[in-house]
Amino acid sequence: MVNMVTLPLGAYQTNCYLVWGENSHRCAVIDPGYQPQTVLSQAEKLGKTVEAILLTHGHFDHVGAVNDLAEEAGCPVYLHPQDRTLPPELTAGVLCPTAPYPASLTVAGLTFCVLHTPGHTGGSVCLLAEDCIFSGDTLFQGSCGRTDLGGDWAAILRSLQTLKNLPGNYKVFPGHGAATTLEAERTYNPYMR
Repeated sequence: MVNMVTLPLGAYQTNCYLVWGENSHRCAVIDPGYQPQTVLSQAEKLGKTVEAILLTHGHFDHVGAVNDLAEEAGCPVYLHPQDRTLPPELTAGVLCPTAPYPASLTVAGLTFCVLHTPGHTGGSVCLLAEDCIFSGDTLFQGSCGRTDLGGDWAAILRSLQTLKNLPGNYKVFPGHGAATTLEAERTYNPYMR
């Protein structure tokens, strides 16, 4: 079972997720855009050690707290290599070393399938764990990510079709806004029809 706490952080209310599997004393942090001390304090309240930072893409509002958080936690940071080439004005100058994603990754008692979903950025990924998708800025409730900051409209439409064609239903946890389900987005999201 995927356990999580959602922290909407910063002026853009970026959803930062602390996630862990049953009986794990560690957690993964997905998209810590702001307020590293808030993220660390929440992990401490939960009795969890941060094992890894998983980034859905490299935009500043998703990675702004990475350097401080990685240094404090002493943990690896994963980012798709294509987003290492984003210009510094889009990435908040994140300088800490990042590791490229493998096809799947086991962290905090959960196995994440890493699905490359370019469009919002060239290196955008969705992270699938059990019945959950952490979609970053690829898929939102009723919408999708913008493509004017280093993105590609045709690519994001292809990525949305990839998500639409996944078997079954998933809970979808986006980078901003409310959670949804893949079935609801298949039905009502105009960009997935």
